Amino acid sequence: MPDPLSYTPEEVAKILKISRFTVYEMIKRGDLTAYRIGRKVRVEAPDLEVYIKKSKSLSPAAQTQAVRPFDLPAPPQPEGLIICGQDVILDILTRHLEKVLPYIRFLRNYAGSIDGLMALYRGTANAATTHLWDSDSDTYNVPYVRRLLPGHRTIIINLAYRMEGFYVAKGNPKEIRGWQDLTKHGVRFVNRERGSGARVLLDERLRSLGIDQRDVVGYNQEETSHLAVASSVARGEADVGLGIEKAALQVREIDFVPLQKERYDLVIRREDADQPHFRALLTVLRSPAFRNEVAGMGGYDLSHTGEILAET
Repeated sequence: MPDPLSYTPEEVAKILKISRFTVYEMIKRGDLTAYRIGRKVRVEAPDLEVYIKKSKSLSPAAQTQAVRPFDLPAPPQPEGLIICGQDVILDILTRHLEKVLPYIRFLRNYAGSIDGLMALYRGTANAATTHLWDSDSDTYNVPYVRRLLPGHRTIIINLAYRMEGFYVAKGNPKEIRGWQDLTKHGVRFVNRERGSGARVLLDERLRSLGIDQRDVVGYNQEETSHLAVASSVARGEADVGLGIEKAALQVREIDFVPLQKERYDLVIRREDADQPHFRALLTVLRSPAFRNEVAGMGGYDLSHTGEILAET
């Protein structure tokens, strides 16, 4: 079981916008709970949160009596951590992170895999999810991270494994079972936008099988989410679309044809890994509370969730 998230006095000082000497004084007076490992002093995240809430709850008069003015933390400045990705897992992740770090704003950018990695490369995002299959190596994500973040050291952490497959009408009347069936007469396809993991999987499969994209009717008809693709099939606007099993469980009147188990990972820069935000992220991913909530939704394999699978 991972250790609870904890901070050094210097990190606490940065969070509260006060000096580290004030933090040591707070610990000495007993205002802030801390513990010692050898010569190092640590403050656990829940104890810091208790201190912050206690400070907020004190009336102005009580604050004057209990704590000297220079001991009070300055009002937290807006801080944020931007995570790129579309899966509902990220909604759960950000909610748990907000409980651990209530003074940090966790923002979502609903970008696809390639756009997310490019945002990470440009510095406009702090973390990006990806599920990009490389047909040459038959592996996920690492080849794309190396290409799209050249010269950058990264850490790749598993979020979950998901099943990718076809959404088809109930009963699969067009008998669509595999990639070759997309070129059948009378079959209409609905695609994902360029840069999404599903679009990359499709294009890689078509290329490796020697199938011309022009032979797939509806190849240029695009939707921007798994749910939108599944809904298009359910409404009869297309006969088949590609996406994850979880979306198929949420849309009536469609069946799911499994094709390929994919790895859904989170990518961060190595230089950020020791910051409190990212230590909190790993702690949440490995926590029973997070895993149990995701498992309760169904459609995910969490056997490697929170594991560092690669470093580039």
